[in-house]
Amino acid sequence: MSETAREELSRRIAGEITLSDDPGATLRKWRTDFDVSQTELAEQLDVSSSVVSDYESGRRESPGIGVVRRTVEALLDIDERRGGSRLRQFARVLTAGFENDIVHDLQEYTTAIPLDWFYEAMGATEIVRGDHDHVNGHTVIDSIQAITRLSSEEFYRLYGQSTNRALVFTQVTRGESPLVAMRVVSPTPNAVILHGIDADDLWEHAGALARVDGFSLATSTRDLDDCLADLRAL
Repeated sequence: MSETAREELSRRIAGEITLSDDPGATLRKWRTDFDVSQTELAEQLDVSSSVVSDYESGRRESPGIGVVRRTVEALLDIDERRGGSRLRQFARVLTAGFENDIVHDLQEYTTAIPLDWFYEAMGATEIVRGDHDHVNGHTVIDSIQAITRLSSEEFYRLYGQSTNRALVFTQVTRGESPLVAMRVVSPTPNAVILHGIDADDLWEHAGALARVDGFSLATSTRDLDDCLADLRAL
């Protein structure tokens, strides 16, 4: 990852934390996005774990810009030491853009939200519960346009800034194509919602594939415009 891209990502994360109504929750979201424990972050910052915990919970006064900057750099340093997978993922989408007939909506949340809230906005019926009970963003994708027009690299960029998100595939008839596509994309999202299909019409192997890869799977037939309106309000 180039130094310029790292600096841009650093500014983006720091700005989101600083401007958040709940800086501690936003800090926690980014820490979990990078899969860094409170203990590991504390060691990198040379502070006690309780300091990190106090900032995230709001027990300690909101961190100033100096603390935020050091924390962001610590997260980036930890990821680079591990090989930089999160850095590369974020860098790929800094300038990402899609035609709106392929991606209906792509959003990052300032704090993680419970997956059940997302289901409520989608009017979704859960088929399989995966390994995570929250999402940090969502992407709503026209499944036919995405599969026929996007390269594997472009498909991966549908994750936005975080793989800890929900992918919603529209125009689904059985769910086979999106779920097969999930098998060749690593890592997988926290949740996949197949829009336009009832649970009874779902591809018979869908649940098994979701369980293998550890993501939650749900279906929805709610009006797409209504879904998008509620999702944008999350």
